[in-house]
Amino acid sequence: MVLTLPYEEGPAGLRPLKRIVAGLVIVYCALRVNDFDLLLNPLGWAMCATPLLLLRRSAGDPFDLARTSVLAMVCLSAVAVFAGWVGPSLGTTPSPVVELIGVAEGVGGLVAVWLITDAVIRRIRSYGIASGVAVLDVLRWVVVGLGALGTPAGLGYTALGPVVAVGWFACLAALLVMLYRSAKLPYAASVRKLGE
Repeated sequence: MVLTLPYEEGPAGLRPLKRIVAGLVIVYCALRVNDFDLLLNPLGWAMCATPLLLLRRSAGDPFDLARTSVLAMVCLSAVAVFAGWVGPSLGTTPSPVVELIGVAEGVGGLVAVWLITDAVIRRIRSYGIASGVAVLDVLRWVVVGLGALGTPAGLGYTALGPVVAVGWFACLAALLVMLYRSAKLPYAASVRKLGE
């Protein structure tokens, strides 16, 4: 059921798009203690799933596709965390399976970020709002492009240097800031409540 009342803040006081950004911050930031990331990626992806459901208007909505990719990332990142725990105990060098899981997680994460941003851009355009669309579009291309370049470099197949990593992280931060700032606009409000 589509809400006809004005948007009311959720229990946490955050709009859905702000919760998505918070989930992506958990996914792409690291807080390591003894080589263990305390900010678990599956938790970050799971934080993105419910707000995407709240932003969905109908079946086949771009937010529905983004949610499907995010749910796939919850599973894939959980497998990657498990492989990270089990992999070192099996030998000193990472196995090809662990490397393949890492590549799949990196590429899947880029696809999920692309689909989330695409859903937001489509929603903005449906409201006839032109400001910010071009910047979001450019930022998603740069984030995905630099991320695609950085994936083989992270595995040691190419030597791109730290410039690509720093550029990618700066563009990702700019994209997340733009998404966070656009959360106050009406298109980013929840259109349904869970359980309806």
